Amino acid sequence: MEDKNILILSAGRRVELIKCFKDAAKKLGITSKIVAADLMNNAPALYFADKKYQIPRIGTDNYIDSIIEICNEENIHLIVPTIDTELLILSQEKQKIEESTQAKVLVSDESVIKICRDKINTQRFFEENGFGVPVQIKEEDIKNENVEFPVFIKPLNGSSSINTFKVNNIDELKFFYNYVKEPIVQEFMEGEEYTVDCFLDFNSNIITIVPRKRIATRSGEIIKGKILKDQEIINDIRKVLEVLKPIGQITIQCMKTKEGIKYIEINPRFGGGAPMSIKAGANSCKNLYKLLNGEKLDFNEDYRENISFFRFDDAIMVDENMELIND
Repeated sequence: MEDKNILILSAGRRVELIKCFKDAAKKLGITSKIVAADLMNNAPALYFADKKYQIPRIGTDNYIDSIIEICNEENIHLIVPTIDTELLILSQEKQKIEESTQAKVLVSDESVIKICRDKINTQRFFEENGFGVPVQIKEEDIKNENVEFPVFIKPLNGSSSINTFKVNNIDELKFFYNYVKEPIVQEFMEGEEYTVDCFLDFNSNIITIVPRKRIATRSGEIIKGKILKDQEIINDIRKVLEVLKPIGQITIQCMKTKEGIKYIEINPRFGGGAPMSIKAGANSCKNLYKLLNGEKLDFNEDYRENISFFRFDDAIMVDENMELIND
């Protein structure tokens, strides 16, 4: 198997993900350089990569050129985005990047990103294709105070559960409707919440679907979860993916309610909790190396179920020159 180098964008705190790529390369017996890039030179994950770069802010004039330059300098074969705000520009510039480098960009088509990044588009996608979603509360009903509480309010283009609130009465709703930028209001759902890690090849063929029951979260990211082979969720998610046709890693949030499965949002990237599914056996990092080397993969459920993960914080120490200190 040929060596393949990986570039992780917006590396931030994605230490687990970098370790997963390194572990996958080791298990496959290949040498893979993991390069990490971030806007900030003090992003923790940079210190766990083989090479680190500080790059311009997403969307600025030199952003795409800096990625191309890194790819050519480090012989990168795969670019892995990790945050929502970089997905649209990478999908729009995907052809330019791939034609200017040897790297593939792990991002879905622009049409898919536009469905996922805008909550109204996401809601419309699920509704038009017959999938369950929470009822959306119209602005007219809010003005007329014709709302059944509780409801849930969130930003149209939000992420990480920032400015998302359960609202219990009309006074609260009017306040948060003005407070949250470009808000969307939905019925408040009760049930068991799941994050589903999905992996598809570069032609949108489904390889793995892994439901994770959300036991506890912090700032929208799972910190305690349990892997379950819930066939009802797996079968329904398969239908979603067959219509949406994303590529690579994608995370779908849904809830099992008394009325059935209802979908909350789609994040077409590696979610923060993705290492849980990877360590359980649905190894997207290993699968990506195999795909880059021309292997064909088939759908499988070869991962462990009924195992739980409890994530925690850690820290690194650097000196006055921002060099890592190994205690």
